[in-house]
Amino acid sequence: MQNVFINNFVFILNTYLYDKNHILPPLFMSTSFTLESTDLAARAGTLQTRRGPVQTPVFMPVGTQATVKAMTPEELKEVGAQIILGNTYHLHVRPGEKLISRLGGLHRFMHWDGPILTDSGGFQVFSLAKLRKISEEGVRFQNHLDGTPTFIGPETSMEIQRDLGSDIVMLFDECPPHPCTHEAADKSLDLTLRWARRCKDWWAAQPEETRPLLFGITQGSSYPDLREKSARALVDIGFDGYAIGGVSVGEPEPEMFCAVESAIPFLPHDHARYAMGLGTPPQIIEMIARGVDMFDCVLPTRLARNGTAFTAKGTINRRKFSASDSSASTTCTFTSDSPEPPGSTFSVGLFRISEKILSQTTPSAPPNNLALE
Repeated sequence: MQNVFINNFVFILNTYLYDKNHILPPLFMSTSFTLESTDLAARAGTLQTRRGPVQTPVFMPVGTQATVKAMTPEELKEVGAQIILGNTYHLHVRPGEKLISRLGGLHRFMHWDGPILTDSGGFQVFSLAKLRKISEEGVRFQNHLDGTPTFIGPETSMEIQRDLGSDIVMLFDECPPHPCTHEAADKSLDLTLRWARRCKDWWAAQPEETRPLLFGITQGSSYPDLREKSARALVDIGFDGYAIGGVSVGEPEPEMFCAVESAIPFLPHDHARYAMGLGTPPQIIEMIARGVDMFDCVLPTRLARNGTAFTAKGTINRRKFSASDSSASTTCTFTSDSPEPPGSTFSVGLFRISEKILSQTTPSAPPNNLALE
């Protein structure tokens, strides 16, 4: 089921963006990102990490606790996954970044030799942790597993991600709830921006030859003026890429799109843009059309484990699927003069999932909170 989603989703991306009429010489270049193609606001490019290039737009399968659930690293490579995501909070709580470091780092721990992005843990701290106390220093809280007193601040988050061996690290931010007042969102944003400076200072003090990429995270809830303020301030600090955070936290979808639209115009063209925690295929296509390059979400693998797959023709359910159902497979055909798009292993012949495999899928009750995955 996982393979159906990833293949069909990236098929949509490739056919939408990598048409030969849209391939252009590089328009902009930064030290880590090269913008190679545009179609109105939509973009295609290459993000260079220390473990190799990543073609964008890209969907990043989520391996919260050092594994993409129900998929092996070999299966991820077979479907063309270029980069996966790990979770700083969950790995810090269990088994701990020091243990992972002693075992050779996250790549060796999970048997993945491609790039890994780790989020900072901020979203999980604010959505899962109990009895948290926020201060200028950071956040003190009881972890969700056993209530152990825990502290994570900007420097702590950077150190955890360093010990994990991440190739792209995210700054530590505060994710305000939805809804919240303009005053509360502005106060939260100011704290995030001060933390952003501390993360950048910590990163700048590390040996240049071993530094991962560092991404900033825009916040500001659903207020356009705060999204602009956040984007401008982060660009002034300077990061390798820019994420749009604090979306898909309970707000209506139009507000989510508005938050993205409010930040994008103030982010540099020559840096990667990342919408955190999104999402469904329609949402991702909407984000691509607005100029976003990178996406992650637990939803595709979570649904697949429970018998539902995304396809180019919509969702299919294991109970209604038959081996002859054409909705489970789409074939992309390239002519001899068609350029082979970046990441074309995603799009040359999508997997047909057999009735037998689906019949062996035993749905389990999913967690109520996506932050647990």
